[in-house]
Amino acid sequence: MRISQLLMAAGAAALLLATPSAAGSPNGNIIAAASASPDFKTLVTAIRAAKLSDTLASKGPFTVFAPTNAAFGKLPAGTVETLLKPENRDQLAKVLTYHVLSGRYTAAAILQAINNGGGQATLTTVEGSPITAKLQDGKVVLVDENNRTAVVTKTDLLQNNGVIHVIDTVVLPN
Repeated sequence: MRISQLLMAAGAAALLLATPSAAGSPNGNIIAAASASPDFKTLVTAIRAAKLSDTLASKGPFTVFAPTNAAFGKLPAGTVETLLKPENRDQLAKVLTYHVLSGRYTAAAILQAINNGGGQATLTTVEGSPITAKLQDGKVVLVDENNRTAVVTKTDLLQNNGVIHVIDTVVLPN
């Protein structure tokens, strides 16, 4: 690994480790934590509409890349409302499970995978499709199958059934 890559990785690690987190206090499950945050109202509404609440409250472990309300707001007008319709439940579940990994991937584990992958890591989502994690401008970025990017803005919100990482854009499978 070149010096510039090491410095970038170190900078990203410092950013991730300095981000506010609930590390050390995993009291609830992923759905309870998301429900308790005003930043995830749209996400929780979508999880409930897709009937995924019980799954994300189960033992897991899961890693959730959780889009904020503002991330959902970046989607084209009417997209969220359309996805929330009962007849679109399968499509909504596909989008949501594309934000979930099976297993507990902390920020350190994701950075290690990126470093082991020579600058990027391909992760398989619960939906079944790959998503790529890489470092860009000292930040961990997710790249979906449509080449949309989401920046990880908060990490390691540890829960008893997994971990939540906050992202600034909704990622979409093909």
